[in-house]
Amino acid sequence: MTDEHVFIFSPEQLNYRFHEEHPFNQKRLSITNDLLFHLGALRPEDITPAREATIEELLLVHDEEYIQAVLNASEGQVRSSYRTAFGIGTDDTPAFPGMHQAAAWLVGGTLEAVDQVFAKGKKHALNLGGGLHHGFRGRASGFCIYNDSSIAIEYMRRKYGARVLYVDTDAHHGDGVQWAFYNDPDVCTLSIHESGRFLFPGTGNANERGHGDGYGTSFNIPLEAFTEDDSFIHVYKEAMREIVASFKPDVILTQNGADSHYYDPLTHLCGTLKLYHEIPRIAHELAHEYCEGRWIAVGGGGYDIWRVVPRAWSMVWLEMSGQRHLQKKGIPKQWLEKWQTESPVTLPEGWFDRTDMYPHIPRQKEIQKKNLRTLKQSLKVIESSSENSKA
Repeated sequence: MTDEHVFIFSPEQLNYRFHEEHPFNQKRLSITNDLLFHLGALRPEDITPAREATIEELLLVHDEEYIQAVLNASEGQVRSSYRTAFGIGTDDTPAFPGMHQAAAWLVGGTLEAVDQVFAKGKKHALNLGGGLHHGFRGRASGFCIYNDSSIAIEYMRRKYGARVLYVDTDAHHGDGVQWAFYNDPDVCTLSIHESGRFLFPGTGNANERGHGDGYGTSFNIPLEAFTEDDSFIHVYKEAMREIVASFKPDVILTQNGADSHYYDPLTHLCGTLKLYHEIPRIAHELAHEYCEGRWIAVGGGGYDIWRVVPRAWSMVWLEMSGQRHLQKKGIPKQWLEKWQTESPVTLPEGWFDRTDMYPHIPRQKEIQKKNLRTLKQSLKVIESSSENSKA
C-alpha cells in the first residue's frame, strides 16, 4: 500500500443507534472493518480517527434551532412538536440518548476525510460512517439526523474554494444534498437511484436540474424497479463521464449506499456485487483523470448488513488502496466462522454473487430501454449548453 489514501474510523461512530429493531444498524461498520482486517487489507495503523464535528461546523448547513432540538432530544427532552417541526421522534428517525454526539461523530469523520485530502495531501479518503444524505437544513429524515456530505461540501467550498461533484448511487434519492446546493453553480450533484414512484423519498426526477445560477448542475437518473447490474453500470458510466467532463470538478465525493442489491430488504433493484466492484473503479479512474486523484468516499444505505454491506464497502477500500488483487483470496474463513454464529442468513464465501441468485426478470429489455431514455433525458442539459456555447 502507498500513503496516498486514508481510512477514517472511530468506535464513537458505532453509537449512531436508534433501537434494536431499526433497519439502520451501524454494526455493519464493525463487520466490514473486520472483513478487511482478516483479508490483510487494513491494519490498525492504517486507520485515522474520526472526530466530533463542532456546532459551528454543523451550522454550515443546519439551522441553529434544529441543532438545539437535536441537543435537547439527546438528553431526553423530546417535545411533541419535534416530530412535525424537526422530523425527530418519527418511526424512521426516533430520538435516542446521545444522538447529537453520535451524529456529530459521523459528520466529523467526513470532515476529517476532507482535511486529509486538501490539507494533508492524501489522494483518497474513506469514511464509511458517513453518507447520511436525507438530512435537511432544519429537519431529520430517512434515518439521517445531520447531513455529513452537505456539511463537507460547504466546508470544502469555504475552506478550500473547491468545486465539488457529489455522486450518489444509493437506491434512495440523495435529496438532502441536492436541495442544499440546488442554486449553487459550484456544486454538481448526480443521483442514480430507484424511481421515486416506488420508493422513499419520492423525489429525484430527471427534470430536477437545479435552479437559478445552479441550473444544469443537478442530475437525477431514476431507475426502473428490478434494474439489473448491466443497465445500472451502463447508466453510471455514461453519466459519470459526461458530467465530469462538462463540470470539471476539483474533487469527487461519492456516496456508496449498498442498498441497490437484490438482497436488500427495503428496495426493489436487482444489483449484485458486480455493481459494487464497478462503481468505485470508475470513480477512482475519473478522479485521477480530472481531479488530480482527489476522491472522498462515504457509506450510506445498506440494510442487509451480513451478506451485502461488508463485501460492497470493502470493495470501495480495496479499489481506493490499490488492493483489489486480495479478492483472489476469497472471503477469509476466520471471518466467516466468527460472524456466521451471529448472522441469521448464510454468509457468502465469495466476493461475487452467483449469476442465478434471483429469477429471470421478464421485463429486462423494457427496463433497459426505459433507463436509457431516462439517462438521455437527464443529460439533455449538457447537450443544450454545449450547443449554445458553439452558437
